[in-house]
Amino acid sequence: MKKFLLVCSAVLTLSAGASAQGYDTLYRSNKTYTVQMGLHRLYSMQRAAIVMLGNSITYGVNWVELMNRQNIANRGIGGDNTYGMLNRMEYVYLLQPKLCCVMAGINDIYAGIPVDTIFANYKKIIAGLREHKIVPVIQSTLYVNAKWKRADENNPRVTQLNDLLMKYAAAETIDFLDINKHIAPEHVLRDECTFDGIHLTAAGYTPWRTELERIFKKYGL
Repeated sequence: MKKFLLVCSAVLTLSAGASAQGYDTLYRSNKTYTVQMGLHRLYSMQRAAIVMLGNSITYGVNWVELMNRQNIANRGIGGDNTYGMLNRMEYVYLLQPKLCCVMAGINDIYAGIPVDTIFANYKKIIAGLREHKIVPVIQSTLYVNAKWKRADENNPRVTQLNDLLMKYAAAETIDFLDINKHIAPEHVLRDECTFDGIHLTAAGYTPWRTELERIFKKYGL
């Protein structure tokens, strides 16, 4: 329970501490980031067919148990943004996965990072994966619920980012998983899919699992 509270608090800290400058180093003030980076260096897993890369929403579930497979690694870190992910891509590459499923952007949005900058960082993440012969899978940035602060202000920015990601995925022949169509069809995260307005319940992870099963089957995993 303490670990999950730390994950949630990281989102709050980053959201409140953002300024007009220093976006690229914001992740360094995230204590959860520091702890998890140390653990990533410590973990004994040497190979994984699938890596889940993201923030606390990715971190918040046991992917081995959810997907009923041992060949999947969780590289989500609570409070992380696209700059932080770019800084730790080596811990994805070391696992030599076939697929890397990426979900990013909501912490960037809440830190006030421009959507175009988030998108540019996202493309750098994808480019790095491709350079290492890893198939990228883009997963939609999830909307928040009205229970989460400034939802009306930031959900339209989620739409802007997802529109850019969908067009990019189509142009680059990259799989795009639109999780929002299941859990936020009205561009607002459904009440039953979240307990605090941003982090998911089992009802939120259930359709995400279904979408992933389809993709894993497509790639023979």
